[in-house]
Amino acid sequence: MAPTLPHMHAAALRIELRLPEPQSLKGKRAVLRSVVARLEKLGVAVSEVDHQNTWQRSALGVAVVAPQAHRLDEIIESVKRAVLGDPRVEVVAIETSHLEVA
Repeated sequence: MAPTLPHMHAAALRIELRLPEPQSLKGKRAVLRSVVARLEKLGVAVSEVDHQNTWQRSALGVAVVAPQAHRLDEIIESVKRAVLGDPRVEVVAIETSHLEVA
């Protein structure tokens, strides 16, 4: 009989952003580096997943994993607050998908 593994809870967020101030890809990337660094401090993985060559748009993919469902929800809310509270970006949409982990 295989040992029972501890529970794991996971979610993926797609955050669509508009960046009104940058006038170039270089400016956009400077803003995104800061946003990504702040999110990574929350213990999540982040990557730009769309609009890489558009200087006033971005989509970030965020992966969240936690041992308890309530902790997963806390981290997701922290991610949302961090992005929504950044005056350099406008949040167009946030989609959250909870992942089934056996």
